[in-house]
Amino acid sequence: MKLKPSFYQEFDALAAAQHLLGKVLVAQDDDGRSAGIIAETEAYMGRGDRASHAYGGKRTQRNASMYRNGGIAYVYLCYGIHHLFNVVVREIDEPQAVLIRAVIPRDGVARMNTRRNGRSTTNGPGTLTQALGITTADNGTDLNGQRIWIEDRGIWIPDEAVTTGPRIGVEYAGSDALLPYRFRFAPSHLQGK
Repeated sequence: MKLKPSFYQEFDALAAAQHLLGKVLVAQDDDGRSAGIIAETEAYMGRGDRASHAYGGKRTQRNASMYRNGGIAYVYLCYGIHHLFNVVVREIDEPQAVLIRAVIPRDGVARMNTRRNGRSTTNGPGTLTQALGITTADNGTDLNGQRIWIEDRGIWIPDEAVTTGPRIGVEYAGSDALLPYRFRFAPSHLQGK
């Protein structure tokens, strides 16, 4: 079942990053459907978070999707090669987002491996988007549409299985880089469907 639009406005990025663990990220294109269980996330809290693209209220063409109502995809290019997928949360003009850092392949695994040139890894934000066929062309996509969405399939992750830590690659954010805004679990802790 797709997450309801209210899910994306109900939680701030920190809570959403935790609630998204175990949910299933689905991408549909002409080749069919690919999906993976969300296994790692990072929260970006907006204006007051020095690691956020919206720190200090910064608005650019690149980060415009962050300022929309929650339930929108924010996809940007990192290092000129990696397409990174984020889930926008909160209300309009509250620029918070959750970076999806890793998924466990679930549906369309052969298609995902083909996109990754035979490699089955989806344990990084750039590799998961490549496997799912998500690019910056998907920036601004409604997550309740027919292209990309997130499902709740009844997968439960025990609290004790979730580890937290600092976000990766945001050293420029000073003390904000050390905040425990990264959440993940090992595939061996999957429970449910």
